[in-house]
Order: sequence, then C-alpha cells, then structure tokens
Amino acid sequence: MDSRLAIDSAVLLLYFVIIISIGLYMGRKEENLADFVLGRRQIAWWAILASLIAAETSAGTFFGTPGEGFTFRNYTYLQLAFGTILARILVSYIFIKPYYDYKVYSIYEYLTARFGVGTKNAASAVFLFTRLLASGARLYVAAIALALGYEMIRGVRPDQTETLFIYIGATVAIVLLTAIYTTLGGIKAVIWTDVIQASIMIGSALVALGLLYFSIPGGWHEIVQRHGGFHFSDFITTGLSPAKTGWDKIKGMFAIEYTIFAGLIGSTFMTMSTHGTDQDMVQRMLTAPDVRRSRRSLILSGLADIPIAFTFLSIGVLLWVFYQTHQDPALPKTPNEIFCHYILYEMPVGIRGLLIAGIFATAMGSLSTALNALATSFTRDWYEPYINPASTSGQSLRAVRWATVGFSVLMIVVASTTAYLVIVYPNVRIIPIVLGIYGYTYGSVLGIFLAGFIFYCAFEAMRTAQARNLGEVPADPLESWSKDRPIGPIILIGLGALLLLNNFHVLDFIRLGQFWPLILIGAGLYMFRNKMGGRS
Repeated sequence: MDSRLAIDSAVLLLYFVIIISIGLYMGRKEENLADFVLGRRQIAWWAILASLIAAETSAGTFFGTPGEGFTFRNYTYLQLAFGTILARILVSYIFIKPYYDYKVYSIYEYLTARFGVGTKNAASAVFLFTRLLASGARLYVAAIALALGYEMIRGVRPDQTETLFIYIGATVAIVLLTAIYTTLGGIKAVIWTDVIQASIMIGSALVALGLLYFSIPGGWHEIVQRHGGFHFSDFITTGLSPAKTGWDKIKGMFAIEYTIFAGLIGSTFMTMSTHGTDQDMVQRMLTAPDVRRSRRSLILSGLADIPIAFTFLSIGVLLWVFYQTHQDPALPKTPNEIFCHYILYEMPVGIRGLLIAGIFATAMGSLSTALNALATSFTRDWYEPYINPASTSGQSLRAVRWATVGFSVLMIVVASTTAYLVIVYPNVRIIPIVLGIYGYTYGSVLGIFLAGFIFYCAFEAMRTAQARNLGEVPADPLESWSKDRPIGPIILIGLGALLLLNNFHVLDFIRLGQFWPLILIGAGLYMFRNKMGGRS
C-alpha cells in the first residue's frame, strides 16, 4: 500500500476505534428502558447541543451544502437558517415543558392524552416511515468518498455496477459500526459519540475552508475577480420581479428554491416539525436534567446553524473559484461529488484522512440518532402496548435493542435503493430529496401537536374560567374537554382548510408538501366522526 494511503487509513481507523470505544464506555450499565432512552436525564446541556448539531449535519449536508454553493455560487441557502432559529425558540417554549410534565419516552405518547390512541399511532407511524426514508436516503452519501478513492487508486472511474457495490459495501460498514454502540449503549452512547463527531466535522470543515482559500492564487482579489462582487442579493432574495406587476411580479418566487419567504415561513414550519414533533431530535432534548437546560441547548443549536451553513457554502463557492484557476478534466459532473474530489486529490496526506473521518462522522452521528429514536418509538408506541403488553423492564430493554438491529437492516435497504437511483440519475441533488421526504408528512403531524399544545390551552383556559364562575371546576379538564367537546377535530379541519388555501402561495416555496393539509383535514374528520359517534 502507498505510504500516503497508509497514513490516511491509519487516521480513519483510529477514528473508528475511538468512536466505538467511547460509545461502549459511556453507554455501559444500561439497566432498563429509561436508561437506554433518556440516560437518566443526566446529560450536560452542552453535550446535547453538540449532539443536535451532529444529528442535523449528515453526510448529505457535508457534500450537499457545498454542492449548493458550487451550483449557485451564492449564500441564498443560508436564508433557511433564519427560520430554524425562530422555530427553535417557539419549540423551546411551547413543546418541551409539556413533554417533561408528561414524563414521556416517546413524544407521541403525549398525543394519547390529547386526542386518543389512534392519533398517537398515526403520528408514530408517520415518524417511523419518514425517518427511515429520510435517514436512509442520505446515508449512502458517505460512500461517495470511497467510490472516488477507488478511482484515485486504480486511475479508472468505476462503472455503474462497481460504484453500486462500493456504495452498498460502505453503507453496510457504516451501519454495522454505528449499530454496535447504538444497540449496546443507548442514548448516552449516541450523545457522547456525537460530541466527538461534531468536533471532527466542524474542525475538518474549517481546515478545508482554510486550505481552499490559501490555495487560490491571488487570494481574495482573485475570488472577487472570478466570482464578481458579493452583493445583498447573494445572501437575501425575495424572488419578486421589480420590473413587473401583478402575477408576473410574484410568480418568480415559485421558480426559486431559496428565498427569504422560504426561510421565515417554510423553514420555520419545517423546523418546528423536525425539532418539535420528531422523536429523532426531541429525544436528546429530554435527556437534560430540566426544561431550562433543554431549552438552552436547543436555541443555541439554532444559532450555531448560521456559521456552520456559512462555512459549508463558502467551501462550495471557493471550490468553484479553485477549479476555475486549476482546470481539472477529471472533475465530477455531479456537484455533490466535487468537495470529495477535492479532498482526495488536493488535500495533504493525514489531513485528507481527517476530512474523510469527518465525512464518516457526519454519517454516523445522524445515523445513530435515527436508529435510537426509531427503536424507542417502536418499543414504546407498538411493542409495549400491542406486541407484549405485559412486558417487564428487561424485556422492553431487549426489545429496543433488537429494534435497533432491525431498523439498521432497513436503513441498508433504503440507502442501497437510493444509491441505485442516484447512479442511474446522476444529476439528482440530495438536499431537495431529503426536504421533500420531510415535507409531505411532517406538516400534518405538526398541526396535530399544535392543536394539542396551543388551541387546547386557549379553549381550556376559557372553560376553566367559566366553570369557576359557576363553582364547578372540572376535576380533570383535559378529560372533560376530550370527551365533551368536538373542538379539537374542528380546529384540525379549520387549520387544514386554511393551510390548503395558502399552500400554493406560501409553503410550496421549499416544496413543503402539496398534500399534507388534506391529511390534516382527514384526521380532523376522522376524530370528529369518532366523537359524534361516541355521543349517540
């Protein structure tokens, strides 16, 4: 083996050994499901912050965001980060405290108290399905490095069949290594390995940014000369056409993927869904000792999104300038592969191994999170209520571990299928795929949770005040409301109808989902029928 490759391989091997060792050590002595799922609520807030960053930054982000910067040569993608900050503030003050108050393991248990078991089951099923697809769809991306490394070693680009086998082999290896510490160590192993992985990911991105900048002859002057000056429109855009009027003026908003409206409206709703109604994200927040520290980690993770996204977009922009000054006939045609190509062919030995470790760190960080959340939701929402209602603490612990193994296998299947489709259709971009998978279902789940959190509180406050005036305060306001009033279903139907009317004009900016208001209306009609049927 070439000595340079041996050094890079040693760095990568050291990374795997450290991650698995830390995961197994931090996750030892798991005695019951509470330990496995919540880590006894003893995790430091800064570790949860790092874990949230690692979970959000997948291998798709590591390659996809530079790909967006390379393709568009601007920072308009950064507008989506504005909505994520606003959404996290809303989630931290609306969602988190009720989850702590109800002492839930799976956040969908909360819906049982609000709307009944059927709603809980529907939300949990949506999460299991969409999380499996979204996480699996972006998992194969880490294998891009191995496919391009194969080309670098052999000097010949692998054909489609060889590329597919490389992708599948790398996917299997990543899933197996991640499943080892996730299955045995639970959420504590996930969070503490995420701390290391987030550090490697951010550090390697900063190293790449610095090397790119100093490798461009002429530095900043050359960048501005090649790219042109950076203007306000390179960061913020509305899509409106000032020279036009009427519909012609605003229809440009629908032709641009990243606008300020998408950031402040679409991204806000999407982040409220992913960070407030997704077991994947919320579970780590619930490991904090109290609500205050949970909120702190969530809000700070939103603020961290801006410099992280800026760094990866800057890498993409500098890659475009670099390859304008360093012509490379072997440059990949797919934007998602260009950053990896630069790592393999331009990075110094050793640093290259660190960057490849960063690629695997992003993949394993988001994967371990997804596996743990999927297994937790399956065990609490399906295994304990239906498969084995009389399960003991030990049986539930074994079930959640076997569920982790099962979802690992399904992840491999989804990732392999995605790899096949991307090989056949090489111009497919990763980030729009992942956003689309989220969008078509998460809106309906968010609507149900908001109905439970906000509208219930408002109407229940009025009912309680009225009851006090009459001297008849209900013993259990939640139960009374659920049984006596169809207000919940009415709210869902009204909210769904409102969003349906506005869907094309507002939420479709980032393809948040054309059909989910109909799902919301359907859920309301179903609940309304059940409540009316119960009265007859």
